[in-house]
Amino acid sequence: MPTNEIVIRLIKSSDNPKVKQLVQTTLAEFGLSGEGYAGVDPELNDMFNAYADDLSAYYVVELDGEINGVGGYAPLTGTQRGTIAELRKMYLLPALRGKKVGFKLIQLCLKEATDKGFSAMYLETVPAMKDAQALYYKNGFEYLDKRLGDTGHGNCEVCMLRSLND
Repeated sequence: MPTNEIVIRLIKSSDNPKVKQLVQTTLAEFGLSGEGYAGVDPELNDMFNAYADDLSAYYVVELDGEINGVGGYAPLTGTQRGTIAELRKMYLLPALRGKKVGFKLIQLCLKEATDKGFSAMYLETVPAMKDAQALYYKNGFEYLDKRLGDTGHGNCEVCMLRSLND
């Protein structure tokens, strides 16, 4: 019987297939497929190792032992390493939405990135993900007029940044 127990933990290598499926399923829900979106990133084949360095972390969110959410951070490609973190591949299945899980996951990423010495956190998303944008805004992210770094996600038109030195 479901207990609705929610656990946020670091990714394990055995999570890789489920994480890839969750990312691609969520993107498909919003009609986001192909080049310019996260669903074709090569790192999706091995998220555990993609986030294994000392300035990155990737989390899975379990609901009753099943992965229903993911998200993490890493240095923003195209910027000086260790200065700007990128909030990356944060997706929640409908069962977790509206339960403050996204808030907890973002707070965890912000705290860890701050502790590791990053001065800001950046993200990219799409206009269709209005609830996600509202969540980012509540967590102190502000809209930018231009993109930073080189994420490879040219179709993600919404760019946001949050200072970590406040």
